[in-house]
Amino acid sequence: MITVEKIHELVAAKIAEGSNFIVDIAVKPGNNIYILIDNDNGLSIKDCVEMSRHVEFSLDREQEDFELHVSSPGLDRPLKTLRQYQKYIGKELSVTTKEGEKLTGKLLKATEAGIELETKSKEAVEGKKTKQLIIRNTSLTFNQIKETKVVISF
Repeated sequence: MITVEKIHELVAAKIAEGSNFIVDIAVKPGNNIYILIDNDNGLSIKDCVEMSRHVEFSLDREQEDFELHVSSPGLDRPLKTLRQYQKYIGKELSVTTKEGEKLTGKLLKATEAGIELETKSKEAVEGKKTKQLIIRNTSLTFNQIKETKVVISF
């Protein structure tokens, strides 16, 4: 039986050679293996091909058949690891908290404790006729975050 632990071991051995990192690994029914890897400077197709070949040649199809998918997480997928958050420092993120609050702002920092997000909003201020731009820094622990995605702007 192919396990997540076995695949993780194979992937970890391969990425130890460079700057790629693991985002997620899943083994679904029918031995469908999904490996998401990333790189601080962008992941190339060559990186995915090399990882795919490494894993494929490390497993024995004679013992157990499998289907293998290796890719980058893509911008539309939620962030999962601290290293992904660190990759996007200075970028615009959309964060949904477990309480359902939605925050959009620039990621200022990401540590093992959580993240700090700079948000901007126009709000009425006492004594002013027009709404004023209010900038807030919001700190969130990872336990408070339900989902975080990168805001794609063109």
